[in-house]
Amino acid sequence: MAAAVGGVSLCAAGCALTPGGSGSPAGSSVPVPSHARASSRPPTRSQSTGPSGGTGPAATSALVAQANRTHEYPTTTPPQRVIGGWRNPVQAVQVFAATYINWTASTVSARLQALAEVSVGQARSAMSLAAAETAKDYELRRGGVANTGTVEAIAPLRSGSDQYVVVTRESTTATNSSAYRGLAPAWHVTLATVTRVTGGLWVLSDWQPET
Repeated sequence: MAAAVGGVSLCAAGCALTPGGSGSPAGSSVPVPSHARASSRPPTRSQSTGPSGGTGPAATSALVAQANRTHEYPTTTPPQRVIGGWRNPVQAVQVFAATYINWTASTVSARLQALAEVSVGQARSAMSLAAAETAKDYELRRGGVANTGTVEAIAPLRSGSDQYVVVTRESTTATNSSAYRGLAPAWHVTLATVTRVTGGLWVLSDWQPET
């Protein structure tokens, strides 16, 4: 990682994020398949299982009895929706990575939030958390920290379905601090997972920096 910001590590690389630029109108909402959502959906009434793993009225009655005791009622998780997507998985990874690694203290939070809105699952959670952390990072803004870089390589992971190894080369600077003065550009490796959403577009579902 090029810099640790507010306890959340960030990287840096080149083109701006353009949700919808890959074939989905900007601002459109694309539903996400259930397998790509951040968390599993609690059992519905028709899917409920009882103590023995069965389904049907007996299992449903058990859930109702439990709910009456605890006053907690199971609800379904609303499906995540994304704004746009990309026509192919490599393009999705390229734009996501470039946006993620190129930022300034004044733009980083907004860029991370934009990434959250065009991703699902772990990737969305990670970007939302990073956006919240950087938004309140006073030291980041006071130091005028910025990160720049390029996406040097994207290659499919042999052992993983819809997974890609992303190699970036990044530099971190600070206009109001000497902390990064003379720091040479560094290479970083990230594992990215993509998923196909309704409409045939691709978005990221997992983003795991490794170095």
